Amino acid sequence: MSKKRSSARARQDAVELSFLQKVSNRLPEDIEILQALADLYTKAGKYQEGLEIDEKLSHQLPNDDLVWYNLGCSYSLMHKADEAFEALTKAVELGYADYDWMKTDSDLNNLHTDPRFESLLSWLYTACNEEE
Repeated sequence: MSKKRSSARARQDAVELSFLQKVSNRLPEDIEILQALADLYTKAGKYQEGLEIDEKLSHQLPNDDLVWYNLGCSYSLMHKADEAFEALTKAVELGYADYDWMKTDSDLNNLHTDPRFESLLSWLYTACNEEE
């Protein structure tokens, strides 16, 4: 991506982030707005803000596997490995089944050297193949 395009994308993300923050202030419990806001915070490198929203979403949607997966990603980005593995384990228990994505998701790069990551991937792989 060129610097010009990258700069334009960054400005667009900043405008979108500002807009979603304002909407979220008016509708603080709107799940879709919170999810979009958490995603934008992560893309903008504002990991603490994204984590706070993901934690809130995990309380609002305690049985949503994707919410727990995203929470695990946020913990990973914040270098909180224990919390990340706890959230990712819960995601798999709730039905998260995208082995290929988990294996390559850059948000989880901080976990790759931890032996628990390979163990989690192995468990997910086995769970996915048992369903077939």
